[in-house]
Amino acid sequence: MTHDHPVATERAVSRPFGRLLTAMVTPFNADGSLDLDGAVRLANHLVDEQGNDALVLNGTTGESPTTTDAEKERLIRAVAEAIGDRARVVAGVGTNDTRHTIELAAAAEKAGAHGLLVVTPYYNKPPQSGLIRHFTAVADATGLPIMLYDIPHRAGVPIATETLVCLAEHGRIVAVKDAKGDLTATSWVTSRTELAYYSGEDSLTLPALAVGCVGVVGTSTHFTGALTKRMIEAYDAGDTGTALALHRRLLPLFTGIFRTQGTILVKAGLAAKGLPAGPVRPPLVDATDDEIAQLRADCAAAGLELP
Repeated sequence: MTHDHPVATERAVSRPFGRLLTAMVTPFNADGSLDLDGAVRLANHLVDEQGNDALVLNGTTGESPTTTDAEKERLIRAVAEAIGDRARVVAGVGTNDTRHTIELAAAAEKAGAHGLLVVTPYYNKPPQSGLIRHFTAVADATGLPIMLYDIPHRAGVPIATETLVCLAEHGRIVAVKDAKGDLTATSWVTSRTELAYYSGEDSLTLPALAVGCVGVVGTSTHFTGALTKRMIEAYDAGDTGTALALHRRLLPLFTGIFRTQGTILVKAGLAAKGLPAGPVRPPLVDATDDEIAQLRADCAAAGLELP
């Protein structure tokens, strides 16, 4: 494949959702029902204590496959009202049904979301032309800025470089959560568009910054948020030594949080810290004692205490 197009050199960096975003878990009560009071407490903690510029609600980490449309809307409304103008709320609305995604997008806008996270339609494996139609239809349906979510190992289909370049022409498609794990592809998109790229893999945040990413949508950042933000700010300030030292320090938890499905260990860790979490919903299963012990060890290796 050849690239005979002009390459952008320097331009102002846009961070439409800030630097640090966490894909927040959805707290449940002991009986598995939605814990809105807990969600508000957790959101305030993530903004005030962990330094998040935005929270992603109703993503996969938020157990979107097993929460109802009504629960999703109630969660957005409660968290948006609670955090006010201290941070932004990005609502996950992506499904593998364009009509349903548009319905969720409209509901999220009405509930007070500031932006939308739209994942590649999963399982039905649309061609690239179908992805363009899907994302464009969703972007046309509301007035909110959109972050595309490129995660082929879950969705089954990548968003191709040329597709991303095409979608970048839409005025409301402004960002990408990049979980493709292909920094060469990322480099081509960031060099050819003004899309704000956010690392969708905690451990790749620092190398992703080097090829044009502006921040992270994290999972371990429920615990590492403040230090991850410091790492990003150090890199932005040209202090690559500090950024690398923080990357190396946090690596055990950047990776350890995914020893099993990330939501499971985040909820276990939050519970250990006395923060709202509750159980996971089936088909997920709660962390075992051995998994919790390993999580404590991973936290300790990163210099973070887990009670």
